[in-house]
Amino acid sequence: MKSFTRPNVSRLGLKLFVTILLVNVGICGLIFVFVSRSLDQGFIDYLERTQTQRAEILASALGEEWALRGNWQWLRDNPRAWSRLVYQQLWPNREQQPPGLQRQLGDPRDFVLRDSQDRVVISPPSLPLGEESPGTEEPLRIVPIVSNGRYVGELGYRPPRELMARMDRIFLSRQQRNLSIIVGSLALASLLLAGVLSWWLGRRTRGMALATRRLTEGDYSVRLRERGRDELARLAHDFNVLAETLEANRESRQRWVADIAHELRTPLAVLRGEIEAMQDGIRPLDHDSLYSLSQEAEQLERLVADLRLLAQSDAGSLQTHLEPLDLASSLHDRLEEARGWLHDAGITLEISIAASAPIRGDRQRLRQLWTNLLTNTRAYTDVPGHLKVSLTVDNQRVWVRWEDSAPGVTANDLPRLTERLYRVEASRNRRRGGSGLGLSIASALTHAHGGMLKASPSPLGGLCWTLSFPLNRG
Repeated sequence: MKSFTRPNVSRLGLKLFVTILLVNVGICGLIFVFVSRSLDQGFIDYLERTQTQRAEILASALGEEWALRGNWQWLRDNPRAWSRLVYQQLWPNREQQPPGLQRQLGDPRDFVLRDSQDRVVISPPSLPLGEESPGTEEPLRIVPIVSNGRYVGELGYRPPRELMARMDRIFLSRQQRNLSIIVGSLALASLLLAGVLSWWLGRRTRGMALATRRLTEGDYSVRLRERGRDELARLAHDFNVLAETLEANRESRQRWVADIAHELRTPLAVLRGEIEAMQDGIRPLDHDSLYSLSQEAEQLERLVADLRLLAQSDAGSLQTHLEPLDLASSLHDRLEEARGWLHDAGITLEISIAASAPIRGDRQRLRQLWTNLLTNTRAYTDVPGHLKVSLTVDNQRVWVRWEDSAPGVTANDLPRLTERLYRVEASRNRRRGGSGLGLSIASALTHAHGGMLKASPSPLGGLCWTLSFPLNRG
C-alpha cells in the first residue's frame, strides 16, 4: 500500500496564501483608517464638550469677580491675575496634572474677555510660528458673563478644531503610532498564518491529487493517510473506501470473467467430445446422440440467457412490464404447479398465504423468480425435505418467507449466496449445483420490483429467504 503526503506547496496552497494575506492586509488597513478617523472625530467631540464646560465655569467665576470688584480694570492692570484665575478655576489641583495636558486644555491664551461695550479686556497673544494664522481661524465661541442678572461682558474661546493643531502632535500621534504597531503585528501574524495554512493545505491536497491520478491510471492499491477528524480527513477516508471498492470490483470482475469462461468451457467440451466421437464412429449418429447434443446446447442457451439478464440488471435496462397484480395469487399458483414436482424429489410443501397482496409487478418475471427459488430448494434440500412458504401483508409492504430444511449454510456464506457463480463449499454444493446464477437472478428480479431479498438461517434447519415488496394501494 502506497501513501502520498509530499510536502510541496501546490497551486491551491499558493492561491490560499495570497488570498489570506491580501484579505488580512486589507482588513488591517481598513481597521487603521477607521480607527484613526474615529480617534480624530471622537477626540474633537471630547474637546468640544470639555472646552464648552470649562468656558462656562470660567464665565461663572468672572461673574462672581465682577460682583466683588464692579469692573474689569483689575485684569487690565494685572495680566498675571488672569492666568491665576484661569488656572485656579480650571486646574484646582494643577500640580497633580501632566504639564503637557495643562498647556493644551484650559490655557489662558485660548480665551478672550470683552466688557459689556465689546471692548477687549484680555486677548490671547499672537500664535506661535508653525500654528494656524489668524486668517484661517474659526470664529470664537461666545459665553455671556452675567453678574446678579446683569450682562457685564462675554468670554470667547477657541473652538476645538483650533486646538487640534497642538493635540495632533501629542495625543493623536501617539495613538496612531501605537495603532500602526498593532496593525503591523496583525499583518505579520497574518503572513505567518497564511504561510503555514497554505503549506499545510497544499501538502494534503497535493497528496490527494497524486493519489487520484494513480487511481485513474488503474493503481487501486493507493491509500491516503487519515489524520485528524476534519473534512480533509473524512475526504481521505472516502477516497480510501472508493479505492477499496474499485479494487474489489476489479477482482470480482476478473473472477466473474474466469468463472464464465469455466462455465462455458464445460458444455462446449462435452459438445466437442460427443461430436468428435460421432465423427470417429465411436458413437452412432442417431436420435439419442442428437438429443444429448440438444441438451448441452440448451444448457449453453440458458447460461447465456442468465448472463444477459444479469448484465441488463447491472445496466438498469432489465425489461419489466409492471402492472397491478396480486402477488398472493401469483405465488400460490406457481407453488401448486410445483407441488407434485417437489413431491417426486421427496420434499413436502406447506403454504400459508394471505388472501390478497396487491403490488405492481411483471407476471413472467415473478414466475421466473419463484422458479429459481424452487429449483434452488429442490437441488439443495436433503431427502426427506420440507419447504414452508408464507406471505403476509402490513401497512406498507408485502413479506414472503421461503424456508427449507437441512442442510444449512454458515453465517460467513449467507451474505455471498446471491453473488454470481458463487458456490458454497459444503453439503449444499453438490454435483447438481447448476451454474451458480439462479440466486443472483432471483436477487436481480426482486430488486427490479422495488423489493429486497435477504438470506438467514431457517428454523427448519436450512435456509430462510425473506422477500419484501412495496404494497400497491393505488
